[in-house]
Amino acid sequence: MIDFSRSVHEIAPELIGATLLVDGIGGRIVEVEAYDQEDPASHGYRGRTRRNASMFGPPGHAYVYRSYGIHWCLNLVCEDVEVPCAVLVRALEPTHGLDEMRRRRGLDDPRALASGPGRLCQALGITREQDGLPLDRPPFELRERAGPVEVRAGPRVGITRATELPWRYVEASSRFLSR
Repeated sequence: MIDFSRSVHEIAPELIGATLLVDGIGGRIVEVEAYDQEDPASHGYRGRTRRNASMFGPPGHAYVYRSYGIHWCLNLVCEDVEVPCAVLVRALEPTHGLDEMRRRRGLDDPRALASGPGRLCQALGITREQDGLPLDRPPFELRERAGPVEVRAGPRVGITRATELPWRYVEASSRFLSR
């Protein structure tokens, strides 16, 4: 199991190539973004609310929120209790349960099944029900990457604050990235 009690900036690049499954459905993580407590783009930057309470919880748990009132987004809580740091899972390469992902997403192209945080949550069946759940117990299964992966860092996308920070991590050769 990945030790989530460390810095979000150590954990985020280590997640590239790890396998994330929800009820046996998922794949290899190919894109993530890090958000820490000093980050004005982070949900925890201005303090705890009902919506972001899980981000202040124990490391190794899910923080699930709705983006723009439309899409669910999955974050993996890092560091320590009361320190709002998390990694947003932006995209994965589908490897398990493709038929179910296709049914949930209503399309066939494997590259579009989980390429973006909202698509990923729809494909994996993630909703507010998983908010606050531990990542080391069902419905979650998180496996560390098995071999070397070329990871590249760059600016985060889809935000308006702190856009210059190179806290987006991707698998360099992946065809399954969100943008």
